[in-house]
Amino acid sequence: MALTKYKIGNLITTVDERNTIGIRDFYGININKEFMPTVANTEGLDERKYKVVRKNRFVYSGMQTGRDECIRISMYTKDKPILVSPAYVTFEVTALNTVLPLYFFMRFLTKEKDRYGAFCSDGSIRSNLDWEVFCDMDIELPPIEIQQKYVDVYNAMLANQQSYERGLDDLKLTCDAYIDKLKHNRTLVEIGNFIQQVNNKNIDNQKYRFAGLSMDNYFIDSIADDTELDFTKYKIVEPNEYGAVLMKVGRDARLTIARNTSNERYLISPAYYTFRITGIMPEYFMTCVNRPEFERRSWFSCDTSARGSLSWDEFMKLKIPNATDEEQSIISKLYKMQVVRIEINEKLKSQIKNICPILIKGSIEEGRKAGVV
Repeated sequence: MALTKYKIGNLITTVDERNTIGIRDFYGININKEFMPTVANTEGLDERKYKVVRKNRFVYSGMQTGRDECIRISMYTKDKPILVSPAYVTFEVTALNTVLPLYFFMRFLTKEKDRYGAFCSDGSIRSNLDWEVFCDMDIELPPIEIQQKYVDVYNAMLANQQSYERGLDDLKLTCDAYIDKLKHNRTLVEIGNFIQQVNNKNIDNQKYRFAGLSMDNYFIDSIADDTELDFTKYKIVEPNEYGAVLMKVGRDARLTIARNTSNERYLISPAYYTFRITGIMPEYFMTCVNRPEFERRSWFSCDTSARGSLSWDEFMKLKIPNATDEEQSIISKLYKMQVVRIEINEKLKSQIKNICPILIKGSIEEGRKAGVV
């Protein structure tokens, strides 16, 4: 057969490059095997302890593999190096005559590999997949020329998605530039002029969707264990109402606000705030409060506790440009275009992820056929 079985550890070499070149871009990896900017407050951190990730270098975390049924691994493909936690393992594929780095990564974009990783994880509460166990895992590989064929298909799809994403970034820059112009042409007004706080508890214990707030400012299904939770204490978010997380704003330098754009009710933590707005277009409001500049002003207004919470009163004092109806309408249209394009971009990424197992299966079957005499 043209398929050959290898131990993962025989294909890779760990790299422990620490930051001696002044990089300040801190990243982590999520369960989607993507790099994301860290949400932790990096102010005052000694960046020299952090590991450097360069193009085509991999990052691995064996934590919670069994619990989440996910091997946290990602391949960095950009030119500008970044930093990751020293708790991560960084490595490179060095058996380049045996396996292409991107094909190696594609093998971990399948649920089959995630399930096997969960099976191999330890018996701890978090069910970690130790590095030594990961390196001892087997991987079957077809010849390089077959790998290249399927990598080319994957790269073509990825290039299409990334081109679309660049257009999305350009749209956001246009929107930001317009608001920057408004800051100089319009007076600033406190957002409290438009906000009415809501405290609607789920006293009837209805089974509404249990939601959380994403750091990207939209509602998501909560990952919290809802066993034995008393949902009568939780807050209801009606359609077109908002949820806000004012805890840890100072620690994470992030302010999370989401609008319920669905037709259903959500249940969120009683620690979160809920409100509705009047006298301002919702899309204009969301554009203003989701800007990094607005988040920095929120961070500045936090208390001095370890978590750096933002009080409701201080939140209400934050300001945005007092735009005319016409100006708000322009921003709202740009915002709606962004939302639609973000959804399309996410679908494109999902399609790539979903087709990866098909590509891997095709490469394995072609490898087997190539070995038949």
